Amino acid sequence: MKPLQDVRVLALDGTADSALARLLASFGADVRAVDVSSLANELPDAQFLIESLGLPALQTAGFSRARIEQMNPRLIHVSVTTFGSEGPRAAWHGGELIASAMGGTLRVTGDPDRPPVKEALDACWFHADMVAAAGAMAAWVDLANTGRGQHVDVSVQEVAFSRNVNGVLVWQFDRRKLHRVGGALNYGRATVRCIWPLADGFCFHTLMTGRFGAPANQALSDWIDEAGLPNPLQGVDWSKYNRSTLAPETRREWEQAIEAFFSTRTRHDIATEGRRRGINATVVAEPGDVLADPHLQARDFWTRNNAGQRIPSRFVAMIEGEAGASVRPATSTSRRPGPLQGLRVLDFSWALVGSITTKVLGDLGCEIIKVETRSRPCLSRIDVQVSASRADSFDDKPWFAHLNTSKRSLALDLKLPQSREVLEPLLDWADIVVENFSPGTMAKLGLDYALLQKRHPGLIMVSGSVYGQTGPLAESWGVDGTGAALSGRTFLTGWPDRNPVIPGAVPYGDVIVPYVMAAATAAAVDYRRRTGKGCHIDAAMYEICVQQMHDAIVAAARGERPTRQGNDDARTFHQGVYPAAGDDQWVAIRLGSQADWQRLCAIAKLDATSSPQAANVALSAWCREHDPHALMEQLQAAGIAAGVVQDIEDLIERDPQINARHALLDLDHPLLGTFGHVRTPISFSSSATAPYRAPSIGEHSIAIARELCGLSDARIDELQQLGVFR
Repeated sequence: MKPLQDVRVLALDGTADSALARLLASFGADVRAVDVSSLANELPDAQFLIESLGLPALQTAGFSRARIEQMNPRLIHVSVTTFGSEGPRAAWHGGELIASAMGGTLRVTGDPDRPPVKEALDACWFHADMVAAAGAMAAWVDLANTGRGQHVDVSVQEVAFSRNVNGVLVWQFDRRKLHRVGGALNYGRATVRCIWPLADGFCFHTLMTGRFGAPANQALSDWIDEAGLPNPLQGVDWSKYNRSTLAPETRREWEQAIEAFFSTRTRHDIATEGRRRGINATVVAEPGDVLADPHLQARDFWTRNNAGQRIPSRFVAMIEGEAGASVRPATSTSRRPGPLQGLRVLDFSWALVGSITTKVLGDLGCEIIKVETRSRPCLSRIDVQVSASRADSFDDKPWFAHLNTSKRSLALDLKLPQSREVLEPLLDWADIVVENFSPGTMAKLGLDYALLQKRHPGLIMVSGSVYGQTGPLAESWGVDGTGAALSGRTFLTGWPDRNPVIPGAVPYGDVIVPYVMAAATAAAVDYRRRTGKGCHIDAAMYEICVQQMHDAIVAAARGERPTRQGNDDARTFHQGVYPAAGDDQWVAIRLGSQADWQRLCAIAKLDATSSPQAANVALSAWCREHDPHALMEQLQAAGIAAGVVQDIEDLIERDPQINARHALLDLDHPLLGTFGHVRTPISFSSSATAPYRAPSIGEHSIAIARELCGLSDARIDELQQLGVFR
């Protein structure tokens, strides 16, 4: 299915090789590389313009936003730049390292005894490209409804900031900060180790909280017992385990035992016996391993480039519905503002992937009904990370609040047959169904696409999972770190002389996949408008992470073996992270050319002819004498890309660009009060949006049953007595 067949995309000045361009091409678009000199001739016949210059630079080149709109008022114009096209720092110099530093992700990545280290390749920029894709497709839907094109503006810095929800909430509520912890994840109250040396490599493994993680945790304990090694995990009631409340000394004892066990296992052991047992462990793969993965082969993931080498193809699988399906107009009982207004979504999501997907759709105007249950609540409703939350409440978690804006909540026990009286009218009501359960779960509930399509031929169903809905690993255990480990992201993050570190101590796959799902959903909505056909969207975190590793995969296909490079980037003259005055203060500097280096040497009074090693030592000494913010301002004023490695306090309390872009939206919460919620980081020139606060569990159950399902008050009371609204 190619929802953008015959659509022309102009990719300005190098963006034809961007992840955004590749995603649009995978949807069927004709992506054409153009430069500024040919832009005026090409613009009138294009549907999209994508660029990384931003409005200030375009205006300097003679293409103001007003001129572009005059030349093609129906054009969807997408800008992805380090700081965004608006705000006091819109014209600042940047790049991947600077965006990571200024967005807060660099601060929490790497070993604590060394400078912060960037994630593999262009992680922040890839994330921003996926956000831009969601914005572009939402604007495409709006164009069909209004006849109006518009500008979609994305700041890589703001996108990086939006990813750090954990850091935001622990600062907001407890004035605590997350720190880089190498091969571990910092959840606010707990630091949980995740990368473990094997006898011949590394694996990713983490103990997960509560019933969600209990089977895998028990499987690991059993395996340690069978190996005859000391096992302090023996006899633990894993259904009651909470990673945020476990005593630190107990965790240290457990992790010592886990480390001793994994050191006796091989990569083959983890990939075979470990997977058979269902432990939450995944081999940390190299790019070359990815090319040979039978699961990706079985899912027909690969294509060939002009040199005949295997390269990633699609971002998501889109399975077209049956021909001749009819679809009703998208009308809604509450037409909220936004480019996706009028669309109705039945949301079976939980945890991060599904929840963020429907947050994006809801923030952009869809009407969302979130179906959840008290018998198996979302992890983000039970994980106590801040002092304002209690273990006995489902409604006081700021984590859930951040991830679930713009939704209504229906508490429904789907195991009870009477729940169908509520659910079935909503299946007819919905334009879109979103779920991110383990593959096969929806079929067990009688809610798989094959059945729903018969009932509602124009339905768009969106499924997100780690491995996808098909293939030999489809039903295997997996979390955010699994996608990173299997794709090569983990292997390529860190220093050449050390073990890999967690690529971003804040989730990555969990926050990237939702924007791909949202982009595909909006593209499918427009395709349905034109053809009457619904579809099933199958998004696999593993595959999307492989797309982020595209350049490393291509290098491996050429016979190379990519390795960890620290903060180096072969595509730039020089870049690094240097100590500044103060405790754990750093500044990132990117020099795109020899001329940038000469200019920096003149400012710092360094010998531009010295060896690279000597120059690095001298530059570190000079930076250490300066306040990081003052140094950043000085270098930016001289035309040099520089950025403070900001922590969450810098971002929330002092960053004028983050503030100008309204990256945090104040919403009132009935239990937590008014606090800033991370917004969906897309700015539209024409479409207004109006997100609202996340719901308490089951807050809207009765109203939905009465108003949308047509049930009488007497029947609603009977269903309540039966426990249907649980």
